[in-house]
Formats: sequence, C-alpha cells, structure tokens
Amino acid sequence: MNGEATTTAVMKPGPLKRLGDVIQLAYFPTDFDATMKYWIETVGVGPFFVLNDVRLDEMKYKGEPTDAVFTMAIGYWGDIQIELIKTDSDAPSLYSGEYAVRDRLHHVCVFVESIADARAACAEAGAQVIVEGKVGADGEVIYVDPGQGPGHVIEYLQPLSGTEGLFQMMKDAARDWDGSDPIRVLQ
Repeated sequence: MNGEATTTAVMKPGPLKRLGDVIQLAYFPTDFDATMKYWIETVGVGPFFVLNDVRLDEMKYKGEPTDAVFTMAIGYWGDIQIELIKTDSDAPSLYSGEYAVRDRLHHVCVFVESIADARAACAEAGAQVIVEGKVGADGEVIYVDPGQGPGHVIEYLQPLSGTEGLFQMMKDAARDWDGSDPIRVLQ
C-alpha cells in the first residue's frame, strides 16, 4: 500500500463499539468557569448541573489506590452529554500526569450494562485500564486507553441504579432551555 486509504480491504471491526454508543464528550479545561461560560453563551448548551466533591469508591489509578477528588459539570446538547471536569486534589488521577490533556477532548463515555463485559472487550482489544472504581452501591466505572494514548481515553460506566432519572432530568431541562438558571449546583 502507498499510504492511501482503500475501500476494498476487509478489516475485522474491533470489539469496543459493540459495547454501546458514545453518550458523552468530556473536557478538562484550564479555566473551568470560562469554559462553562463558553458552552453556555457561545454554543448554547445548558443548563449545566454541577457536582462538587466527586469521589469514586475503591478508586485506582494505574492499579494503585488513589483518593482523587474532582468537580464535574454536565450539560446536554441533544442526546450527548457535555462534561467539564476540574480537579479538587493533587492525588494521582486521569487528570494528572500524561493523561491530563487540557482544552480539547479528554475522553468519551459509553454507558454499559456490565463492567465485566466491558473489561472483557477491552482485554480483547488490548486496551489498558487506567482508572477503575465503584460508583455508589452498584455502579462501576473504568477508563481505558485503547492504544492511542492521552486524548483517546474511553470511559465505560455502569451507572448506579436510579441515576437514569437524574440524567433524564438533565436532558429534559436542556431540551427547551431558555437560558435561565444556567448553572445549577446539585451537590
């Protein structure tokens, strides 16, 4: 091949897409507040729902326990979540070191029914688990590097039971949002 794409080649699709659709685009901005303002005033995404003091139970970063704390703001653009993240601690995490890409797409998220199935597909694809943790009583999350390094991370989230209503409330609030109450603190 001469480096040009060809449409005649047959390639086996990788296993990660079959886990589900991307539901979120996540960013780790240098200026959290200014970035939220940009998404609200320029793009029109909103309202944003802010969750402070977010911690994962049994969180590990690259296999080592960590007690990272962060703030996140979630808004919806149609069916896609826009997530903005701010670190609130110096603990090792996906938002420190080599994976702390800022001011561009940081990761995407896929909701899954089974973290075990996500782990199996990631192992099949050769994806490295970077972060893992528990979300409440029965939710789990993993962040994986499928091989392209920082900026190409995929989050697989098995949501905590009952959070479907929370995400639906956020989506419904965005559907006909008129610009009022653009930043809503949930915790």
